[in-house]
Amino acid sequence: MATVAANIVKSLRANGIDRVYGLPGDSLNGFTDALRKDGGIRWVHVRHEESAAFAAAADASLTGELAVVAGSCGPGNLHLINGLYDANRSRVPVLAIAAHIPTTEIGTGYFQETHPQELFRECSVYVEYVADPKQMPRLLEIAMRAAIEQRGVAVLVIPGDVALAEIADDRAVVIERSHPVIVPSGDELDRAATLLNASKKTTILAGAGVEGSHDEVIALADRLGAPIVHALRGKEFIEYDNPFDVGMTGLLGFASGYRAMEAADTLLVLGSDFPYEQFYPEHATTIQVDIRGSQLGKRHPLDLGLVGDVGATAAALLPRLAEKSDRDHLDDSTAHYRKTRAKLDDLATPTRAGRPIHPQYLARLLDEQAADDAIFTADVGSPTVWAARYLSMTENRRLIGSFTHGSMANALLHGIGAQVSHPDRQVVALAGDGGLAMMLGELLTLTQNGLPVKTIVVNNSSLNFVELEMKAAGFVNYGTELTNPSFAAIAEAMGIFARRVENSEDLPDAVREVLAHDGPALLDVVTERQELSMPPAIEAAQVKGFALYAIRTVMSGKGDELLDLARANWRQFL
Repeated sequence: MATVAANIVKSLRANGIDRVYGLPGDSLNGFTDALRKDGGIRWVHVRHEESAAFAAAADASLTGELAVVAGSCGPGNLHLINGLYDANRSRVPVLAIAAHIPTTEIGTGYFQETHPQELFRECSVYVEYVADPKQMPRLLEIAMRAAIEQRGVAVLVIPGDVALAEIADDRAVVIERSHPVIVPSGDELDRAATLLNASKKTTILAGAGVEGSHDEVIALADRLGAPIVHALRGKEFIEYDNPFDVGMTGLLGFASGYRAMEAADTLLVLGSDFPYEQFYPEHATTIQVDIRGSQLGKRHPLDLGLVGDVGATAAALLPRLAEKSDRDHLDDSTAHYRKTRAKLDDLATPTRAGRPIHPQYLARLLDEQAADDAIFTADVGSPTVWAARYLSMTENRRLIGSFTHGSMANALLHGIGAQVSHPDRQVVALAGDGGLAMMLGELLTLTQNGLPVKTIVVNNSSLNFVELEMKAAGFVNYGTELTNPSFAAIAEAMGIFARRVENSEDLPDAVREVLAHDGPALLDVVTERQELSMPPAIEAAQVKGFALYAIRTVMSGKGDELLDLARANWRQFL
């Protein structure tokens, strides 16, 4: 008879799973040995379980299919938690196999004992403990369906002895994803049309929920004469081929997106969970469309909430809308965007010899030289700022990050999953020096698995975005400095092609060389530590905070830092 572990492998294969991310351990032996015997599923061996979970999250995000990760008991699967939080909050389907200590030892304080079903509950849509072989494969099928249908993480907690036990029912059921089309009722669509037809200045805010609905949203914007502002997670799905695009809003956005929302008398929110209340217009009529009714009005008070798929709802709404002949709001917003975009591009310039490189210039070169279908990943913090502002999307480019969970060190880890799932695509991981150092061992995962990820290090010797937050709040920078090695030298020692660049004049050729390399490559770029990523609207509290920071910095004997700050950013204030 087959074992529970063998049946899990059989079921995964039946459902088209051909790779599992993880790190082996004795409690996981039944599962990994079943993988070995089967031979049809690739074991993607990483150096840390957190990396496996982030890689699975990127895999699921890019393919839309179930990704699988596994960890051994206690500390092993505990390391999965951060990456599983990221996957669950990004709403991508991931199945986690969490091995457990021997059944007879549970509750005794045994070596490596934890209570996984309690630990994983908050970062999953489903978590269950397999106490008896007779529960399988039924619980596996429930877990897979939960992950797929609810677009989240499902965790099966399985003691090693249960995994090695014989299974009574060796079936392998194919779990097919359903594809319902959800549209608001006719009365609700009529109410939305009445509000939109009466609006003189409508702005659309597009989030990740517009995925697959690009053309329908564009048609809606055209009918309404509405500029389209995107949230960060909506960038990759709506920015390209979009004459109504006016950029991004929020803490990482820029002035034109903020202005287009502030000027609106009606805001139409499409598939967005944009969290920052201060960036919503106070007095505009607000209509929100989301596939999840629980999200409606969660971030901002609504005049009308609609449950529906963005594309289907937009298509159903379009015939009810009158063509807007007054395009002044749209024309004003797009003109302001062009001016704002030009100012941002003016910041992406080389520095003189001997000065650290502007990170905007690095991002601009990556945008110009990366493949038309490149997959970009970006670390949380300043790399995400530069990615959001300077990496332009095409229909085929993707941008993956920890944009909701906000974890450090995600770029390389997401890059692993992106490259495994898309071996023929160019994957560019834009990593911060703090993030890369945190999970530096995963560079070995690239060489061990033959993954040609291009790792670009924004090396400013600091936890840069944390420093900016400190400045804005009026605090003297403390505890944020990083004493860095040459990341290029470390990469070379790991068998990775690497370049280190300290002068702007050397950067274009180095970017070209690294992106063209046939195999994993790393570019270590010494960038300006004091570069400010200015928010689209500077509040009085932030002005006060910067003033306090300046006073406290001088009083603490660090006045030279203010001179460096002015030298690095003078061109932003011209």
